[in-house]
Amino acid sequence: MLLAAFPAYVQERFDADDITVSLMTSVFAASAIASRFLTAWLLRRIDRRHLLLVSIALAVIFTALYASAWSIDSLLLWRIGFGIGFGMASTIIPTLVSAVIPGNRIGEGIAYFGLSTSLAMSIGPLTGLNILDAYGFPTLVWLGTGVAMLILPVLLLTRALPALQPAVAHIRAGSAPRPPFPRQIAIPALLNLLLGFTYSGLLSFIALYGMSAGLPQAGLFFLFNVVAILIVRPLAGRWFDRRGPVVVLIPAALSLGGGLLVLSYATTMPMLTAAALLYGAGFGSIQPTLQAWMLRVSRPEQQGTANSMFYNSADLGIAIGSFALGALASVSDYGIMYRCSAALSLLFLLAVLYARRPVAAVATSPSIDN
Repeated sequence: MLLAAFPAYVQERFDADDITVSLMTSVFAASAIASRFLTAWLLRRIDRRHLLLVSIALAVIFTALYASAWSIDSLLLWRIGFGIGFGMASTIIPTLVSAVIPGNRIGEGIAYFGLSTSLAMSIGPLTGLNILDAYGFPTLVWLGTGVAMLILPVLLLTRALPALQPAVAHIRAGSAPRPPFPRQIAIPALLNLLLGFTYSGLLSFIALYGMSAGLPQAGLFFLFNVVAILIVRPLAGRWFDRRGPVVVLIPAALSLGGGLLVLSYATTMPMLTAAALLYGAGFGSIQPTLQAWMLRVSRPEQQGTANSMFYNSADLGIAIGSFALGALASVSDYGIMYRCSAALSLLFLLAVLYARRPVAAVATSPSIDN
């Protein structure tokens, strides 16, 4: 709700340039990444319910503190604190979910679970931008705090959390220790980083782009985006389970790049709508496919680490993308910035095609849980 509204607020309140605006997203993403490394380790050592309560409490506290920010520095500090809480929660919750999904339906299960994330990532920015415009930043902050607090009673009403399978401690004598995560995760993690890079341009600059292009309702991009996501996500999950990731990723990457390209030239609402539908179809197919791919090639005791790497790679892409695209926009314009972002879909396609042969094995392996 607050992520997309931050750039517009910071630019208006503190007269910040594009690079400073991009730091609001980059610092948040970087702190979330750092916290996930610790959280993946703590998941095996601390009661998960208590750990999740701590993460939600941090998110609530630092969201409320946004209203007291008196400078860019103080706002960045609160962003770091919120990022830590968010990073912890976004590691714990998906790990608990993946523990109850059958291995041969991991793609479909993650796709349905991911609908909640996609709805939040699309409806949240739209709602936040509208509230910021109509009622101001303090009202947005207190509404965001209230929404975060709603998680606590839901968590307390949960009677039992699924058990995580213990790590396999025994290793044959003389054999090399097994890595903490399978090497096959590197490919989807790289692809997820590229996806996060493209999404950062929307989170950080869609409102500012709308102002410069004469589209005051640019926040509606997220509404049409979520419509496409709701349609394609379940289909993408079933296709992954039956055919593997490549069949899903190639057309999705083309749709993603096409959406960004149309957006870069958008001057009317029909063009903005077309861009949102194309991008949403691509994003809604790619994101659950990459997460399911990473979980499928991971052993049960590695799934906390796999989920951590999934969200870390996305946030790393957002952190790098926000800063890089902000720097590009400061020396060119938002249209050129989005066209350069669209070009990353070609790099995405090349990476998928390069990995096509080893990826084929994922399609024929129902699960590695056994």
